[in-house]
Amino acid sequence: MASKPVTLKKNPSKSTAKDSVKPTSTKTSTVKSTEKYSPTKKQLSPLHIAIAGNIGAGKTTLATLLAKNLKWEPHYEDVDDNPYLNDFYDDMQRWSFNLQIYFLNSRFEQITKIRQSGKTVIQDRTIYEDANIFAPNLHAMGLMTTRDFNNYQSLFNLMNKFVSPPDLMIYLRGSVPTLVNQIARRGRDYENSIRIDYLKRLNERYEAWISTYDQGKLLVIDIDDLNFADNPEDLGKIINKINAEINGLF
Repeated sequence: MASKPVTLKKNPSKSTAKDSVKPTSTKTSTVKSTEKYSPTKKQLSPLHIAIAGNIGAGKTTLATLLAKNLKWEPHYEDVDDNPYLNDFYDDMQRWSFNLQIYFLNSRFEQITKIRQSGKTVIQDRTIYEDANIFAPNLHAMGLMTTRDFNNYQSLFNLMNKFVSPPDLMIYLRGSVPTLVNQIARRGRDYENSIRIDYLKRLNERYEAWISTYDQGKLLVIDIDDLNFADNPEDLGKIINKINAEINGLF
């Protein structure tokens, strides 16, 4: 299904990406959207909405804001309790397979819970991103052996037979400088060592994947000129776009 990118223009100042991500301390304010949302009869059935995007695209922030404004239940990526993430960023080659298997298992479990919840859920990152972007990228960079990669793909293909795609996929598209700025802004210690070339490779794979995505409704949002975390107007525009897509689901 061909996607229609959302162009929401704004003119923020931009900074240039450097060789590594340096965290900065920034105060984040709570944003209240002025948009009003009233579900139609078509929307009374529980829906699975998912947000995809590269590291630093703002998936968790947007999921939180949408859950608050639209009264959806958020399901977040398991980052804080992930036993492999810190080790992975210290030694990607040693821990890449362990990390990807952990994510695959946790996202499969998450999808099962979403379908059983009977609620409209907003999900932060999808199982498809691991299989189509992160694992292949690690293998291509020589950070995952072919044996491990084939093992991973075999397990994913089996799991995928029991997985239903989301009712709406939201893809947050951002340039590498934007991603770097937002990673630095949130200041997670384990992300300090993320290299620019790693983000660039991931971005290329994201674009290749999303250009062929045909498993359901797709909404592409360009984030370079948006500040939905702090600007209620930008958030309201995104909510309107999502609402329009949801109304056309049935």
